[in-house]
Amino acid sequence: MFVHHFLVLAAWLATAGVLTWAFDPSSSSNFVVYWGQSSAGSQKPLADYCKDATVDVIALSFLFQFPNTMLDLSASCRTTFPNSQLLHCPDVATDIKYCQSQGKAVLLSMGGAAGAYGFSSDAQAQAYADTVWDVFLAGNSTQRPFDDAVLDGVDLDIEGGSTMGYTAFIAQLRTRFAAGGGKRFYITGAPQCPFPDAMLGSTLNSAWFDMVFVQFYNNYCGLDAYPSGFNYDTWDQWAKTQAPNKDVKIYIGAPGSQSAASRGYVDASTLNAIVGDVRSKYTSLGGVMTWDASQAMGASTWGQSVSSSLKAGSAKTQARRRRR
Repeated sequence: MFVHHFLVLAAWLATAGVLTWAFDPSSSSNFVVYWGQSSAGSQKPLADYCKDATVDVIALSFLFQFPNTMLDLSASCRTTFPNSQLLHCPDVATDIKYCQSQGKAVLLSMGGAAGAYGFSSDAQAQAYADTVWDVFLAGNSTQRPFDDAVLDGVDLDIEGGSTMGYTAFIAQLRTRFAAGGGKRFYITGAPQCPFPDAMLGSTLNSAWFDMVFVQFYNNYCGLDAYPSGFNYDTWDQWAKTQAPNKDVKIYIGAPGSQSAASRGYVDASTLNAIVGDVRSKYTSLGGVMTWDASQAMGASTWGQSVSSSLKAGSAKTQARRRRR
């Protein structure tokens, strides 16, 4: 553990004062990865994904039980607090702070495809928002899995349980954000591409989201259905006409490899072409989200290619706008 802390601290100090990139929520070139499930069989330490400009946002997966708080992070952390099943992850905490020092936003993703979660009432959801604030964000608690690391927000990847309470949960979190001392926090969601989403549909229409990571895979409306069945246009229309935040950014969610999803994977060059087409038509684009870091940035260069193309395409778009 000491060696890990030393190496990350050394990298942090070596780059202090020379930060050349930072997450820009208004950009169309952001690359988002989920980390913490080792879906490819293994994953690198969190800090390894923050050493260059490839990744802009990392969603830690998952807070898979709530309101009975339980984290997974699949073997990246095994220690727990005394007399508790809640993980205590000082190495991950060090990595979170290193990633943030490199301009990355680090979110807590709640839910996932497998888990025991959900609220029985708005009151329970509001109370749990206070818990999330205290345990993971800028509040105070005697048991904080990531110690003094303050995460940058919360992602809702709700794929089961009840639909109740999420609007109240977000409203209470935003009340806490407003009193958070000036730090910017984000709320994101990860609906399936069929519209409206079965679990988050009503919440998306009633709560303020900063970013929406639409899962364009494992469904008929995914990337493998482009162009005729791919329904980004539907989500763009929602963003501009129904979303409470008319500046909400929509992300193209993509599997990072063939094994990352049952359907919807496309190679990097195909995805880059789709992104270029979407960017030329819709101002709602925020970038690409991928499931997950271990799949997209393991043995292949898929993630690096997609991120590089995103950033190059954004630069070209901005240059064209300046010439007008």
